[in-house]
Amino acid sequence: MKIHQIYTDNALRNFSYIIELNNKNAFAVDPWNAEIINRVLTKNNLNLIAVINTHEHWDHVQGNQELVDLHDCEVWAHEIGRGKIPAQTRYLQAAERLVLDKSTQLEVIDTPGHSQAHLCFIIYLRGRAHSIFTGDIVFNAGVGNCHNGDVEKLYQTIQNKIATLPNDICILPGHEYMENNLKFTLDREPSNIKASQWLKKYQQSNIHENALQTTLADERDINTFLRLNEDEIKNNLPHKGSDEKETFMALRALRDKW
Repeated sequence: MKIHQIYTDNALRNFSYIIELNNKNAFAVDPWNAEIINRVLTKNNLNLIAVINTHEHWDHVQGNQELVDLHDCEVWAHEIGRGKIPAQTRYLQAAERLVLDKSTQLEVIDTPGHSQAHLCFIIYLRGRAHSIFTGDIVFNAGVGNCHNGDVEKLYQTIQNKIATLPNDICILPGHEYMENNLKFTLDREPSNIKASQWLKKYQQSNIHENALQTTLADERDINTFLRLNEDEIKNNLPHKGSDEKETFMALRALRDKW
């Protein structure tokens, strides 16, 4: 199994993904553009079985119909995405575990907050959690907005469904916002040495050639929204929260204006 992380180079800085199985079957996750997906499929001689959408927002689904027309593939997304997601054929429910091949499974996690119809997907390789497609719930060093969602649900999702995952799981987000997120972390927590190191590493990297990836353990070090008990973060808030949820909500409000 191999996961192709595709930086789409658009204004919204979307990532799309292709899961390549050993038998050359493939699954596309959040296709920004069908042509980009098709280039990777052709180059690697892959057979597209299904498109998988984390949620219904246009920048994550706009490649659906063209891929279906070209490949006669399925489209899998949240059961409450019915009527919102182009060409949807399968309606996924929380805790489903889908067998992709004999060594690879995909677990469906219901993750409301950014959108009510948002799912994250954990890849299990030979029974072990390998990576998670987080869509617009968690980014590298940050979390998603709630302009059309619910910040309290986002907090619960991250606390109860993301933060409980194994430390070595790889985070595969829907957008590339790492630099700005790290700068936000350092504005909230200037003494965070690891965030400074990651920012330097990011600025020396090339997004087209070697996009940086983090594990959940890395996120615990550099993602402000997973560091809610740090005194420096709490003391830098305009109004100190009485608990973790209030701190999270205050941080999300600040990030909205960043």
